[in-house]
Amino acid sequence: MICLANDFLGSLREYGVLWWASVGANNFGHHSYCSSSRPTSLDCGLPANEQSPYNETFTRLQFSSDATFIQSGKTSKIQANLVSRYLKPYTTLRYFPDGIQNCYNLNVEKGRKHLIRASFVYGNYDGHDIKPVFDLYLGPNLWATIDLETQVNGTRKDMFHIPTSNSLKVCLVKTGETTPLLSALELRPVDNDSYITRSGSLSQQYRYYLSKSGSHPR
Repeated sequence: MICLANDFLGSLREYGVLWWASVGANNFGHHSYCSSSRPTSLDCGLPANEQSPYNETFTRLQFSSDATFIQSGKTSKIQANLVSRYLKPYTTLRYFPDGIQNCYNLNVEKGRKHLIRASFVYGNYDGHDIKPVFDLYLGPNLWATIDLETQVNGTRKDMFHIPTSNSLKVCLVKTGETTPLLSALELRPVDNDSYITRSGSLSQQYRYYLSKSGSHPR
């Protein structure tokens, strides 16, 4: 059985329509995901002795190690008895016991809309059963507070964003005693007429399952 949280897409077989709320003004256009640019999918904490890149068998997405995108953090795997409940990218993680802020540096196309997706699974990797709470930043701006105390099976955050330069930072920020972590980070260029807004970025607010299909939209 695949384990799901209400807003976690790591192993989702069941999701249909996405509802989005704009950080800027709400003015939606048609929703096209087509893009000629190659997406980036990072398996955070993938061990150095495992194949990278690899094709995830269920989604058919190609994931690579995150090691060249960040210089800090330590790597681990979720608890062994939980591994079968998640897709491969969400069975490993990078955690950040040192420093207040740790950032991934991503290459992007300036002025091109991107779907940015960050996934988080605690999975009792440290054996302490203390689920972390921390902040997620996109550049200098707060994106979301990640609360794995309430999302015990994991959570995922999606954002449509148009970078103003050719580089982008995704940062995990410690806000208390617990340790930030990240399971997977994905970056997908999309057409600029996807989810049109007058300004700002789009952050996912709700997801509803409206289909009986067993397929996994990517």
